[in-house]
Amino acid sequence: MATVLTQQDDTVDLVALRHYGSTTMVEAILAANPGLSAHGAKLPHGLTVTLPPATAKSRPAPITLWD
Repeated sequence: MATVLTQQDDTVDLVALRHYGSTTMVEAILAANPGLSAHGAKLPHGLTVTLPPATAKSRPAPITLWD
């Protein structure tokens, strides 16, 4: 698993979006980092966050204009 340091005003959603290109990994990030949600919506600057491996579910669904 990789780790990253949070930037100023980061949220778990922003960390997921920046590193996975989607926010679908938010739950997996929270599961890999017990106590992370105790920091509140905005994470402190410089906090180490463990990033679990991306799963097939982490990829955004393709956009279709017509069925």
